[in-house]
Amino acid sequence: MEGDFARFFRSWIANPMRVSAIAPSGRRLAAIMTKEIDPGAGPVIELGPGTGVFTRALVARGVPESDLTLLEFGPEFVPALRLHFPAANVLQMDAARLGELSGWAGRRPGYVVSGLPLLSIPMPQRRRILGGAFEVLRPEGKFYQFTYGPRPPVPREILAELGLDCRRIGGTFGNLPPASVYRFQRAA
Repeated sequence: MEGDFARFFRSWIANPMRVSAIAPSGRRLAAIMTKEIDPGAGPVIELGPGTGVFTRALVARGVPESDLTLLEFGPEFVPALRLHFPAANVLQMDAARLGELSGWAGRRPGYVVSGLPLLSIPMPQRRRILGGAFEVLRPEGKFYQFTYGPRPPVPREILAELGLDCRRIGGTFGNLPPASVYRFQRAA
């Protein structure tokens, strides 16, 4: 069976702009990304799970695998995600279509955890991703995103247009490259 790093590296070689990182996210970053997730708060959506490092952290926090919906664009990652997380709902689709998802059976998601390389995604698509997330999230829902840049990966204009606040909740130098984590939520 192919390892996570080999799968990641092969995907990066094939399309470096889509992957936009030189190595898979590490456990320290995964711990920061998931530290505020309440395991009993219902469904969690993960965007761009890739090798599943954030998915494993969510399950380790106590989020039931059956409460996970994993949206992965890269076909090279989907089979391994389905194998390692058989109770999760794994969908191969573009995260910009997130707002089209329905059927939460009265249990709307409380969280989105995003491993997407937002800084390398065109601005209109970034807006659709964030807007779509807040269409499906509960009113108090939160969206977690990491970035390698010094500022949030979504400009203030888009945040204002969507009625969102953004706050840095942590960072780590123990990731390659170092990363910051931001929490987006509806403005008070």
